[in-house]
Amino acid sequence: MMESVGVYGFCGCKAKNKMKCDSRWEITAAETAPTSAYSSPARSLGDTGITPLSPSHIVNDADPNVSEQQTFLVVVAIDFGTTSSGYAYSFTKEPECIHVMRRWEGGDPGVSNQKTPTTILLTPERKFHSFGYAARDFYHDLDPTEAKQWLYLEKFKMKLHTTGDLTMDTDLTAANGKKVKALEIFAYALQYFKEQALKELSDQVGSEFENSDVRWVITVPAIWKQPAKQFMRQAAYQAGLASPENSEQLIIALEPEAASIYCRKLRLHQMIELSGKAAVNGYSASDTVGAGFAQAKEHVRRNRQSRTFLVENVIGEIWSELEEGDKYVVVDSGGGTVDLTVHQIRLPEGHLKELYKATGGPYGSLGVDYEFEKLLCKIFGEDFIEQFKIKRPAAWVDLMIAFESRKRAAAPDRTNPLNITLPFSFIDYYKKFRGHSVEHALRKSNVDFVKWSSQGMLRMSPDAMNALFKPTIDSIIEHLRDLFQKPEVCTVKFLFLVGGFAEAPLLQQAVHAAFGDKCRIIIPQDVGLTILKGAVLFGLDPAVIKVRRSPLTYGVGVLNRYVEGKHPPEKLLVKDGTRWCTDVFDKFISADQSVALGELVKRSYTPAKPSQLVIVINIYSSEHDTVSFITDPGVKKCGTLRLDLTGTSGTAVPARREIQTLMQFGDTEIKATAIDIATSKSVKVGIDFLNY
Repeated sequence: MMESVGVYGFCGCKAKNKMKCDSRWEITAAETAPTSAYSSPARSLGDTGITPLSPSHIVNDADPNVSEQQTFLVVVAIDFGTTSSGYAYSFTKEPECIHVMRRWEGGDPGVSNQKTPTTILLTPERKFHSFGYAARDFYHDLDPTEAKQWLYLEKFKMKLHTTGDLTMDTDLTAANGKKVKALEIFAYALQYFKEQALKELSDQVGSEFENSDVRWVITVPAIWKQPAKQFMRQAAYQAGLASPENSEQLIIALEPEAASIYCRKLRLHQMIELSGKAAVNGYSASDTVGAGFAQAKEHVRRNRQSRTFLVENVIGEIWSELEEGDKYVVVDSGGGTVDLTVHQIRLPEGHLKELYKATGGPYGSLGVDYEFEKLLCKIFGEDFIEQFKIKRPAAWVDLMIAFESRKRAAAPDRTNPLNITLPFSFIDYYKKFRGHSVEHALRKSNVDFVKWSSQGMLRMSPDAMNALFKPTIDSIIEHLRDLFQKPEVCTVKFLFLVGGFAEAPLLQQAVHAAFGDKCRIIIPQDVGLTILKGAVLFGLDPAVIKVRRSPLTYGVGVLNRYVEGKHPPEKLLVKDGTRWCTDVFDKFISADQSVALGELVKRSYTPAKPSQLVIVINIYSSEHDTVSFITDPGVKKCGTLRLDLTGTSGTAVPARREIQTLMQFGDTEIKATAIDIATSKSVKVGIDFLNY
């Protein structure tokens, strides 16, 4: 007899039906008071119970209805980065040709402008004005008094990673201190890329290109939790890329997975090997780290006019060295986060299997910017820097642009100082604020490694610049060391270093020093575009990654028959003379559990009354794989499963309706489908991690 009875969830039914125990799950209204002083968290939330309708089990065969394939003429991928963004596309009839977007106007000397800064400008009326270099340049040229009225935002993607209670109403703060809805900003940015891409496609084919012919792919960090992924999808719907009714038109791609897919295609001339186990591309171990990369960047610069990249129809040369079961790590180091994914090759098709759940953290190149800001606070005072950012926001942007170009010049073997130009308004405002000069502040600060140049510049010694990188790079290396301790990871053959921050010679040297003797370290030449091009390949073949790992344990709260000595006395609940244990965690899937694409978790529910139209069940999650109760430490309510039975009833509604629900955990997003068994009609089902 099935023992597990009752899932906590609001059913919209006010009748006080009696709990029944058979082989069914039935939504019932909450009973009044428990027999002990203990109060169940589910009951305090006004939740109800469900009786089991069928045993929980996992279906291993892919359900053909879960992912119906739609035909699209083109795949457009948007790499929405913390510091820079871009798009690329490929026509489905020419999958070996990946076209990277048109060149961006503007840009900084010595900085590749194949992507554009993730910066957005709204008018004082909060309407979209411009994005990228155009936004930055227009904002820069505004009169300082006028600039205070405009809303300028940059590096705002990190908000989705750092906000623990992300909702549709989460705010962002513009440079002038004004608040604006995050969803609005993300939707504006995605709409901008949509318009740019459709215009370019229209120009290319010679007639207006329809959005319905495009499959969109948006990249997000693999370490993002479900709410952030759902937020990005909602922003895309608002921007008109796709709609909830046609959700398959939009795919969420995980950044290190996209990089992994692209790295499979690499030819020898498209990579630099740091480990020195063999001379690759003419560079051997005796070359300094970064020297080969400088030549590779020059090669990319010369070829920048050509925006079409050819990828191999077969696996690349480096892949031919891999054998069935070989493992490799992809380290995606971007502006905001570092994302680590471990994959195993599955031959003969070359499909990929995720071996260990994605890990990482906020260790992107932004960390170097924060260290520079801390240094400025130490020299000039935190109070001044905060005021300067508010009173002269455009000048602060200028200062960080100047720092960015010098940051990119940092290298392990550099001997000459780096000059960072201070905006005139910085020097002028500091004198008004403090009553003495910037030069005086430097002399008094006891920061020996930063000097004042008479040309109005901060002169930083190479060691001082390198010190700004150290905390972030140390965090990355420490995280990698922890990862290499895992039994699944210790025998990896390759480490692919990708993402914009992978261009930093200091990071390359640190990774090479720490892991060069453990595996071969490979950097694609066009490292900043690796994720973008891989995302296009993923959109062309979303089934290339066959097995993933669940980052969290997911389940629902249920009632079980109370067993004396096994269950805690405070969880005893007596209903109609039957003793139940409340708050039992019924697990859908465990943290780090291996899940195949198309593998389904099946549950069946029945409403308390045949006329009931909505079932809402709370979902709980934990980072631990062993969970007994929804009240255990680290277990938290994270979302809801909503079954909408409207329109599913037949002519004669059966007294006991079975709603069979199939949940898919092996994709980049958690998905669900449901069917009314009696009528064979589809049930509208939604998993919501934002509005619950």
